[in-house]
Amino acid sequence: MPVAAAAPLISSVQKLVLYETRARYFLVGSNPAETKYRVLKIDRTEPKDLVVIDDKHVYTQQEVRELLGRLDLGNRTKMGQKGSSGLSRAVSAFGIVGFVRFLEGYYIVLITKRRKMADIGGHAIYKIEDTNMIYIPNDSVRVSHPDEARYLRIFQNVDLSSNFYFSYSYDLSHSLQYNLTVLRMPLEILKTETSQTRQESFDIFEDEGLSAQGGSGVFGICSKPYKKYVWNAKLLEAVESAVHRDWLLYIIHGFCGQSKLLIYGRPIYVTLIARRSSKFAGTRFLKRGANCEGDVANEVETEQILYDASVMSFSAGSYSSYVQVRGSVPLYWSQDISTMMPKPPITLDQADPYAHVAALHFDQMLQRFGSPIIILNLVKEREKRKHERILSEELVAAVTYLNQFLPPEHAIIYIPWDMAKYTKSKLCNVLDRLNVIAESVVKKTGFFVNRPDSYCSILRPDEKWNELGGCVVSTGRLQTGVLRTNCVDCLDRTNTAQFMVGKCALAYQLYSLGLIDKPNLQFDTDAVRLFEELYEDHGDTLSLQYGGSQLVHRVKTYRKIAPWTQHSKDIMQTLSRYYSNAFSDADRQDSINLFLGVFKPAEGKPHLWELPTDFYLHHKNTLSLSQTRQSYTYWWTTGVLKHLPLPFDEVTCAENRRKLTVKKFHKYEEEIDIHNEFFRPYELSSFDETFCLAMTNSTRDFMPKNVGIDPSPFTVRKPDETGKSVLGNKNNREETVLQRKTAASAPPPPSEEAVSSSSEDDSGTDKEDEGAVSQRSTPVKVTDTGDNTKITENVVQATKDVYGVNLSDVPSEDDLSIYARFVQLGQSQHKQDKGSQQFCSKHPLDKVINLIPISSFSQDNIYEVQPPRADRKSIEIFHAHIQAGRGNMQPLGRDDFLMYREYIRNRYM
Repeated sequence: MPVAAAAPLISSVQKLVLYETRARYFLVGSNPAETKYRVLKIDRTEPKDLVVIDDKHVYTQQEVRELLGRLDLGNRTKMGQKGSSGLSRAVSAFGIVGFVRFLEGYYIVLITKRRKMADIGGHAIYKIEDTNMIYIPNDSVRVSHPDEARYLRIFQNVDLSSNFYFSYSYDLSHSLQYNLTVLRMPLEILKTETSQTRQESFDIFEDEGLSAQGGSGVFGICSKPYKKYVWNAKLLEAVESAVHRDWLLYIIHGFCGQSKLLIYGRPIYVTLIARRSSKFAGTRFLKRGANCEGDVANEVETEQILYDASVMSFSAGSYSSYVQVRGSVPLYWSQDISTMMPKPPITLDQADPYAHVAALHFDQMLQRFGSPIIILNLVKEREKRKHERILSEELVAAVTYLNQFLPPEHAIIYIPWDMAKYTKSKLCNVLDRLNVIAESVVKKTGFFVNRPDSYCSILRPDEKWNELGGCVVSTGRLQTGVLRTNCVDCLDRTNTAQFMVGKCALAYQLYSLGLIDKPNLQFDTDAVRLFEELYEDHGDTLSLQYGGSQLVHRVKTYRKIAPWTQHSKDIMQTLSRYYSNAFSDADRQDSINLFLGVFKPAEGKPHLWELPTDFYLHHKNTLSLSQTRQSYTYWWTTGVLKHLPLPFDEVTCAENRRKLTVKKFHKYEEEIDIHNEFFRPYELSSFDETFCLAMTNSTRDFMPKNVGIDPSPFTVRKPDETGKSVLGNKNNREETVLQRKTAASAPPPPSEEAVSSSSEDDSGTDKEDEGAVSQRSTPVKVTDTGDNTKITENVVQATKDVYGVNLSDVPSEDDLSIYARFVQLGQSQHKQDKGSQQFCSKHPLDKVINLIPISSFSQDNIYEVQPPRADRKSIEIFHAHIQAGRGNMQPLGRDDFLMYREYIRNRYM
């Protein structure tokens, strides 16, 4: 089956401005180029109901100006009055988090500041830096309630400026393997889905110009998010079916960090994304085990993505990823914190002889990851007083029971390993043993790569490479199955184990992309130090979210190379975790329950702070009996077993196709043009604000500064040789670490911090004043610009030294105005009439952009080469030349004699 040309759909609502009248709010959204606009109308006369109207129309800039002008004129108190405007600007934003109601009317939550944290194939991932919560109903219709302010404070305790992420074009709730598998769907299936989308579409403007595109179109694909990892799903529930999908911005909670690994100048981006589950979410001692639906506490899906940044496209670039999971032991268990003990006793709340809750949990994992499911259990096996061992015994019994009914090749693999016992032993090396486990795990699950095996690995195959598991397809490799790691808290021990498995997988990923000659990575290399720093930030962030403090035991602790000052810091982190668990976790749990919609305030019901426990909120079977009972033997979902080891969610079937939205575009349309989205040719760029230069860099931050040192990031360094030693000078690094714990690798670009809207346009997207009304504003620690200047000076030479002239820091106003006119002229040149597109088979840009390959080779890139074809006459001449070299001269013909005679005449006569 031929594979279609497909690309992810890019949201056309990335800049928002909220306008206000007494009766309505008007939310104007536009794309970054401000060529397409949508308008959302929100009624303010309803005291408790939410009325949102989306006319589904795509406006031009001129149409939006006229619309806002008419609204301004029509809402003035007196005709012709200019002193008081009828339409006032309320706030500028970058997206809608959602709508929420407590006991009075609805609020709208808007993202007012963002910061770019990562880039995957040109698709930007942003972190929320600040939000604004605005009450919708007018004061004249507001019905006050005495407890509304308290609910508002509880809701705002969930700090949206701390580790919440979103993207306009990349689905963060799914893995890279899922997203790229969807883009490689067969052409016939996409054509079918496109026709169904046209028939079922409620937007009359969705399919304009599709019939005229012909065969040169590109399919734009958008899949439904995986709601388990979406944290604002309940907040968008009220408008999800009433507005265009571009208004819906799904956010995840967890961690996102990215660093650049430079291999002799070749940029390789290493990205770490952690998705925290929104089901059964909460704090350390208040959420343990699993609920009745199989969702476990502290469940986090961690994905490491590796790709060659020199080629940006998903279709032409090289991408690889590996996914692993952490989560609490899937049993009914808890710990009583009323005793005020550092380690409260573990109690099993319910007997579960048929492993019902574990079956539901592993059924979810089989659907999402396939088989085998590998459990790495790190809890203690030998204890004087039975504590953690209670969980191990019950988990073994549950896995043994469930494996009876699974085919042997798809059975759940259980690996118990008492990590604490091995740590205390002086004869055993913890990380060496973990490395052996990691090798066996990666060999069973494999990893994802979107390229076939390189030719060099076929010529010189590594013995470990031939033993690698997973699923090998024509387009590369797929990861089948997943490693599920747990201890009691799923924090310190789990993070170290996940780092070792990730380090092993990273070696295979680098080998698959042809960057190293053997799938092995050594400690104390620049590459591993960069990866270790990413994982430490990842572990600290997740530990703060769940446990209330940073990691206590790190990778250096288990390597037994941590400095003696680390012990005092470990004690402080332990005390901080104990204080947080004892005094602040209950309030944080209430905030999470309210934010995620687990608890919904209502008149006549007990208030959130009056509930003695939230057990019944998370266990729905305590309120009503389920009408369907799951089988004790066939405990998996129908159809899952049929497709194993492949995950059911990635199989091309009717159920999964219903989750997709497929549209056909011309290849130059903004909705699928990732080149235009990434490079922003209509904006003035500055090197100081470029994300790729600001992120952590292996050459700048880890490679020794001494001349003559091997620049390879895979060379083992001594601790005193590194530019940024893991063991060395800690004074300069402390501030950086503190700034990165709730952020990621890159310092914030000044433009994203300062600009809370976008360009200076009258249509409603000009800059917001600093004194804008904000009901919640969290100060964010920003990296000092002086440090950035020093870093730039170390890497880049001054322009005076290179060119003999100093460039001015800021362009003059005249230069900026000339540039703005130049951009406007360029946009006007390529403007087109939508009506004429339907009758034109070719796009106007086809005549403007005509790329002619310079090479004589028809296909010539870093991955494959197609030699040029020689004509018949050339081949005959070549064969004659070979024969002449062997002494087999061909008889001379008439043309040869004439040519020789002409040569003699010209040479001697």
